[in-house]
Amino acid sequence: MNNKSIQPPKWANRLLEWYCKPSLLEDLQGDLYEYFERDLKEKGKRRARINYTVNVLKFFKPYTIKKLEILDQLTQFIMFKNYFKTSLRSIARNKLFSAINVFGLAVSMSVCLLMISIYTEISDYDRFHQDVNNLYRINNFQQYMESEPNRFASTSLYLGKRMKEDVPGIGAITLLRRNAGGDATVGENTFPISAIYADEGFFDVLTFSLIRGNKSTALLEPNSIVITDETAEKLFKGLDPLDQVLKLGKEDFKVTGVVEKPPFNSHMKFQALVSMATHEKRMNEEYEDSNWLNFSSMWMYYIYFRPEQGAAISDIQARLDIICDEENEKMEHTTITTTIQPITNIMTGPSNISNQIGSSMGREVLLILAGLSFIVILSAAFNYTNLSIARSLRRSKEVGIRKVVGAKKGQVFNQFIVEACIISIGSLIISYFLFFLLKPLFLTVNPNIQEIVKLETNASQLVYFLLFALIVGLVAGFLPAMFLSKLKAITVLKTDSNTKLFSRITLRKSLLVVQFTLSLMFIIAASIANKQFKYAMNYDLGFTTENVLNVQLEGNDAADIEAIFKRIPEVQEISRTSHVLSVGSTYGTQMFSEDKLDSGTVYYSSIDHKYIPMMEHRLLAGSNFPEKSAVEKEESIILNETALKKYNLGTPDEAIGKIVEFDDQDLMIIGVVEDFNNQTILSKIEPFAFRHNLSDTYVLSLKLSSNDIIVTRDKIKAEWDAFDSVHEFNGSFYKDNIERAYQEFSTLTTIIGFLAFLTICIASLGLLGMGVYTAETRLKEISIRKVLGATEGSLVKLLSKSFMLLLLLAAAIALPITYFLFDAVILVNQAYRAPIGVLELSVGVVIIFAIGFVTIGSQTWKAAKANPAQTLRSE
Repeated sequence: MNNKSIQPPKWANRLLEWYCKPSLLEDLQGDLYEYFERDLKEKGKRRARINYTVNVLKFFKPYTIKKLEILDQLTQFIMFKNYFKTSLRSIARNKLFSAINVFGLAVSMSVCLLMISIYTEISDYDRFHQDVNNLYRINNFQQYMESEPNRFASTSLYLGKRMKEDVPGIGAITLLRRNAGGDATVGENTFPISAIYADEGFFDVLTFSLIRGNKSTALLEPNSIVITDETAEKLFKGLDPLDQVLKLGKEDFKVTGVVEKPPFNSHMKFQALVSMATHEKRMNEEYEDSNWLNFSSMWMYYIYFRPEQGAAISDIQARLDIICDEENEKMEHTTITTTIQPITNIMTGPSNISNQIGSSMGREVLLILAGLSFIVILSAAFNYTNLSIARSLRRSKEVGIRKVVGAKKGQVFNQFIVEACIISIGSLIISYFLFFLLKPLFLTVNPNIQEIVKLETNASQLVYFLLFALIVGLVAGFLPAMFLSKLKAITVLKTDSNTKLFSRITLRKSLLVVQFTLSLMFIIAASIANKQFKYAMNYDLGFTTENVLNVQLEGNDAADIEAIFKRIPEVQEISRTSHVLSVGSTYGTQMFSEDKLDSGTVYYSSIDHKYIPMMEHRLLAGSNFPEKSAVEKEESIILNETALKKYNLGTPDEAIGKIVEFDDQDLMIIGVVEDFNNQTILSKIEPFAFRHNLSDTYVLSLKLSSNDIIVTRDKIKAEWDAFDSVHEFNGSFYKDNIERAYQEFSTLTTIIGFLAFLTICIASLGLLGMGVYTAETRLKEISIRKVLGATEGSLVKLLSKSFMLLLLLAAAIALPITYFLFDAVILVNQAYRAPIGVLELSVGVVIIFAIGFVTIGSQTWKAAKANPAQTLRSE
C-alpha cells in the first residue's frame, strides 16, 4: 500500500481546526503531519494514527485555544454594561446639557407619538372585515369637455346592474344608496336614525357581524329593515326585535335582522339598513335611476365588491373600461370613467374624492402631519448634535484616554450611540406623559377629528413608541459619535472649531442656522394662515349675513315651523332655502341653453319668494319670484352674471324671458342677480341659479332684531323643543356657519402656531446651551479683556455678535422659502386670498431676534459681570 494515501484521522483534524488559533494552525498542523509521516514509516499505520490523535489533544492548551464566540458575546455584554454606566455618569455630570437634550427631545417626541397614534389608528380602519385585502369600492371620474375631472366615491345604479350582468370575475357585489334614514317609531318611542339602502349581497361583501337573522334573505324583500343592536335597544327596550314592525317615515317595515353596531374604525357608519328592493318599489316610470348620466344617481349610489378567487383586478378594470367606452359614445361632451379602490385605502387614499359615504382622513393630511412632526423632531435631534459637538472639547480628553488604553474607534462610537439612546429613552418616558396632555388638545382643534380617531394607546403602539425612541437616539447620536470616535489621541487637547462642514461655516453653526430657519418658517406660516382665516371671515359675500339664524327643518313641515317662529317678536323675517350658501355645501345639475353646445354644471339653491330681498341680493334685471304654494309647478329661474356669460345669454336685460333646459325641464329666466361667491373663497365664482322649488327647501333662515342675540336664539330653541321633542334643535348663525367652513384655516393656524412654539422652545434651549458653553469656555478671555478695560456692554456685544449673525442668516433663508411655499404652492389654487405682506414676514424675524438676544445676552451678561480677579486666580 502506498503510505502517501494514508491520512491522519479526519475527526482529529477537525478538532484541531476548531480549537486552534488561526495564527498557529498552519505551523502546528504542519509539525503534526511530519510526526505522523515519521510514525507511519517506523511504527505503522495504526500507531501513527493513535499518536496523531494524542498529539492533537496534547496541544489543547490555553496559548493555542482561539477565542470562543460565547466568550466574545460575554465580552460584548460586559462592554455594553460599561457603555451604559459611563453614559449615565456623563449624563449626570453634565446636568444642564442633559436636561436641555432630554426636555427638547421629550417635547418633540410627544408630537411624534401623536402622529404615530393617528397613523396606526387610521391604518387599522376597515380591517375587521374578513379577507379585507380582497375587498374593493368603485369610484367615479366625471369630465366635461376639457375641464378638470370631478372625482366621486359614488357611482350610478346603472353601472351596478351592468357589473352584475356583464363583468366576469365578480365573486360578490353589493349596491348601496344614501338617505334611507328618518324617524323610526315603535309604539311611543320615536328616534331619528341614519340608514342606507343595501341589497341582498351586503353581508356577503361587507362582513359586519349579523347577530340575528339570515344574511341571505334579511335584505331581500321590500320594506325589510336590519337595525343595529344599539338601535334595537332604543326602540324595543330589551324585547326581541326580530320580526317586529316599526314605522320609518310613513311606511311600516319588518325587522329582519339585528347587526352589531359598526365599529369606530369603520369608514361606513349606520344605525339601520333598508332593503334596496324598498327603494326600487318607490321608483316610477317618470323617474328612473338606471341611466348612465344621471346626476342624482351619481351622487347617491355606491358599489362594493369582492373578486372571485384567482380573478385579476386588472381584468375587472379592463372590463369596466369597455363599459365606460360603450356608454360614453352615446353622450356628448361628458366622459365618465371608473377606478377600483381597495377598501383599506379609503381612509388613507386621495383626499380630493368627493361624496364619501363616511369620514376620510386623506393621504395629503397624513403626509402634512408627518412632515410637520419630522421637522419638529429634526430640530430636537439637531439640538442634541449641536450641544454634543460643542461639548467635544471636554469629552475629547476622555476619548483620548480611552484610545490610549486600547479602545478602538468602533468602541468609542458605540459608547456615544448608547448615551444618545439612553437620553432618547429617558425623553420617551417624559414625552409619553406629555402625549396624554397633548391628546385632548389635539382632539378639540377640529370637531371632525374626534369622529375619525380616538388616540387610544395599545400594546402595539407602545412597541412603535420604543422603536421610534431608539431610532431617534441612533439618528441624533450618529454625528457626535462619528465626530468624537475619529479624534486622534495626539490631538485631543485641540479645539474642534477647525472642523468644517462647508468652507468657513462650522458644523455647529450650520445646525443652529437650520434650527432657527425651521422655527422662523413655522412662525411666518402661522402668521400667514391666521391672516387668511381673518380674510375669509371678513370677505364680502355679496349678500347680508348679519343676525341671520339658519335652522334645519329636520323633516318637519316648513309652514308649521314658520308659524311657531312668527310668534317670537325678535324674528323679523323668515325665508326658506335648500341649504346654507357660501359655506362649501353645493347642489348642482346640468343646464342647456338654446344652443345645446352651451351646457355644463350649474350650481343652484331652491328658495321661496322672500329669500332674495331678505338676504339683500342685488337684482340687475328682471324681478323676484312671485309668491306660490309648495305644490305649484316650477316654471322660472334666476341666474347670476357668470351663468349669462358662460351660456352666451347676452346682457342681463337681454336674458330676461329666455328659456333654458334646467334639470330636464324648461324654465324661463325672470331675473339676473349680481355675482356672489356661493361656495367658498377657495373656489372662483361659478354659474349659479336660484330655483323656485319649495319642495326642495330644508332650511329656514330667520332675520333677527335683538339686543341680546343669544337670548333670542334660546327663545327660538325653546319653541322648537316644545314643538318637536324628537329632533334636537339644529340652528346656527350665519357667522358660525362661515367660521366652520373655514375651519381648516383656523386648524392650520392652531397646529402650525403650536409647532412654531415648540420649535422655538427647542431652538432656544439649544441656543441657551450654546450660550452657557461659550461663556464658560471664554471666561478667561472675558476676564482678561475686562482687566484691560473692556466694558460689560462691549463684552456682551462681542459674544452675542456671532449668534445674531447666524439668526440673520436664518432669516435670509426662511423668508423667501416660506413666501414661495405659500404663494406658489399652498395658496396657488385658492381663488380669493389675502396678499402676503411685510407684517406677516417680519413678525417672525422680530420674535426670533428678541428670543435670541435675551437668551444669549443673559448668559454673556452673567459672564461679563463675573469678578475677573476670582476667575484668573482660579485659573
